[in-house]
Amino acid sequence: MDKYLIVGLGNIGAEYAQTRHNIGFDVLDLFADKHKVLFQSDRLADTTRFRVKNKQAICIKPTTYMNLSGKAVKYWLEKESIPVSNLLVVVDELALPLDKIRLRGAGSAAGHNGLKSIEEALHTDVYARLRFGIGNQFPKGMQADFVLSKWTEAELPLVRKKALVSVEVIEQFILAGLQHSMNMYNKMIFTL
Repeated sequence: MDKYLIVGLGNIGAEYAQTRHNIGFDVLDLFADKHKVLFQSDRLADTTRFRVKNKQAICIKPTTYMNLSGKAVKYWLEKESIPVSNLLVVVDELALPLDKIRLRGAGSAAGHNGLKSIEEALHTDVYARLRFGIGNQFPKGMQADFVLSKWTEAELPLVRKKALVSVEVIEQFILAGLQHSMNMYNKMIFTL
């Protein structure tokens, strides 16, 4: 049976819950909820696993903090003997507006410490990532405060809608592959 490692990036701890930087955790929580499974604490990550049709999804939320995410990703890829081609990382993206998501099969870390850590651990930037646009409405020098801030009340309905579609993207990635999923979702613009 084909196995897929689905990684949601975020930081552990109540102070980070529901922040822009933790959207990877939030999307994976929705994915797990849809399949009626719970995450459990395991080595370097909270994990859960279930089937999507005839494929196995192994989902991890690294507990290493963002800057060391690669350690958890490398460990679980090796432990489960999953090829990097079956890896998908869900990550917040400042360079995309709030109304977009973007699925890519490779690319630069673009200053994202979680992606940088994964790239260093795997010695490649050729792995799929689902970039969840969080916008960049912050004053100069305030990037860290912005990504660690909570969504506004006005943003939450759109974030929720995009997160639910992100769950669909993950399932399509597993069932139909990267290229098909990119064709289906990359041109979407989200509105309420």
